[in-house]
Amino acid sequence: MIESFSKLLSFPAAYRLFSRVVSGNVWEVYMAEYVRPAPGEKLLDIGCGPGDVLYHLPRLNYTGVDISPEYIEAAKRRFGERGRFLCSDVALVTLEREYGTFDLAIATGVLHHLDNERAAKLLELARLALKPGGRFISYDGCYVPEQSKIARYLLSKDRGQFVRRRDEYLRLAAASFTHVEPHLRHDLLRIPYTHLIMRCSN
Repeated sequence: MIESFSKLLSFPAAYRLFSRVVSGNVWEVYMAEYVRPAPGEKLLDIGCGPGDVLYHLPRLNYTGVDISPEYIEAAKRRFGERGRFLCSDVALVTLEREYGTFDLAIATGVLHHLDNERAAKLLELARLALKPGGRFISYDGCYVPEQSKIARYLLSKDRGQFVRRRDEYLRLAAASFTHVEPHLRHDLLRIPYTHLIMRCSN
C-alpha cells in the first residue's frame, strides 16, 4: 500500500493535493522565517518538483531543477513565464557558466531522498552556484530522540529512503559550508512530524 501511495505522489496533481491536505501554513513559515527571498534575487531551486514554491515567491530570477520529467512539464505549463525549468539529476545538471551567480539556493524536501553520495553532490552544487554572501536552505524530515512515536512512524514511511538524524544532516552540510545553522521544528504540518531546516553559507 505504501509503495502504491508513493507511485501516486509521482503524479503532479496527486502531489499537490496531498501537500494541501497536510501542509497547513508551512510555506508561509518556511519562506518568512528561513528562506527570506527578496524581489530580484537569483534563486536555484534544487529538486523543484512541479514548481509550486513559485506561489510563495516574489518576482525573481528563478531556475528550478528536478529529475522527474512529469514534474518539470507540469511546472512549465503552470509557471513557464516565471522561470526556467531543467530536467536533470542533481549530480549531472550543468550550470558551470553560472557558478557564483546565485543569491539563494534551496532544496525543499530533497536531501532525504538522496543517499550520502548524491546528497553531497547536491550540497556541493549549491555551494558552487552561490555568489559570496549567498545562502542555501534545506528542509527535510529528521529523526530526533524527543519526537513523538507517531512522528517517528510517519517518517519511517516517507517516500524518501534516507531520512537522517540531525547530526548526519549537519555533517553532510558541513562538508560544503562553513556556517550551518540548524532549526528543528515539530509544528509545520497538520500531522505529527519533525523537520530539520538548515541555513548554510560560507
